[in-house]
Amino acid sequence: MSANTFGRLFRLTTYGESHGPAIGGVIDGCPPGLPITEELIQQGLDKRRPGQGGIASTARKEPDKIRLLSGVFEGVTTGTPIGFVIENTDQRPHDYSEIKNLFRPGHADFTYQAKYGIRDYRGGGRASGRETAARVAGGEVARAFLARHGVKVYSYTKELGDIPAQCMDVAGAGNRPFYAPDDYVVEIWEDRVRQEKAEGDTLGGVVCVVATGVPAGLGEPVFDKLDGRLAYALMGVGAVKAVEIGEGLQAARNYGSKNNDAITPEGFASNRAGGMLGGISTGQDIVVRAAVKPIASTAIAQQTVTTDGKPATISVTGRHDISAIPRINPVLEAMVCLTLADFWLLAYRDAR
Repeated sequence: MSANTFGRLFRLTTYGESHGPAIGGVIDGCPPGLPITEELIQQGLDKRRPGQGGIASTARKEPDKIRLLSGVFEGVTTGTPIGFVIENTDQRPHDYSEIKNLFRPGHADFTYQAKYGIRDYRGGGRASGRETAARVAGGEVARAFLARHGVKVYSYTKELGDIPAQCMDVAGAGNRPFYAPDDYVVEIWEDRVRQEKAEGDTLGGVVCVVATGVPAGLGEPVFDKLDGRLAYALMGVGAVKAVEIGEGLQAARNYGSKNNDAITPEGFASNRAGGMLGGISTGQDIVVRAAVKPIASTAIAQQTVTTDGKPATISVTGRHDISAIPRINPVLEAMVCLTLADFWLLAYRDAR
């Protein structure tokens, strides 16, 4: 398994760079007979594509139009690899010509140069958030597979720019700006984004992903825990810096008698464990949260060095999001879908 492939049985391999001709991927291991169309996958891509973040979004305009190349015939999967491509139509590599010899703080420029001795400076190349479009495409196929078995995955934004949402009416979050879990906080978050945009800075936040309908028994008890794999999946998204399961850090501040989920004849009385015990699903909702760092590209001048080690100052202008939220929400959902589809096949290898 290469560093560009995720999963064991349900596998996604992605390719492409931010300012190359296209990005895309190959989905391997998807069972045959699953209804899949370009239009179905496009629904997920439309939630992630540039411009969907409202006032927090980049000015780059990409339709993110997917084209299926293989693995689907007459509207259903054939069981063979599903190849797809998403063209890049609004590249501006010249935007990066002035800073191509500078390492951008918070980006992977320095580490890519250290590892490979060469890097694609055009928007970060492979390290760009643009790569995540391929993850969303793969995740939508995994979502369709999970839906066949009664599993639903959704997300909402719990916090944006150090301002938490107060209410948790999550049902309509996907239809609100920022994936907000209530209407009240939207205007507050918009004001916060406008403030940072005017100052040339960026914002982070916290996204919660929930999976319902997951049966008890998925996962392994030691080195292949379901919660461990979910954390691995979410941490594999470039902007994510921490992952919490269930109560997360709050569990460390609690007492065992209060943190445990009591078990009754009717089932668990609470879900502080986040739907997993001993690395195995309990049958409750799976609840994970991802802490998303601020966008690294900021117009505020910062200290750095040139590629030959000389001190310099850099200010990154151009077409950048103010926050990865809400465009990162469908990416995080996709990674949870891919993980659960993989574990489902590991548990039920003949599942279709």
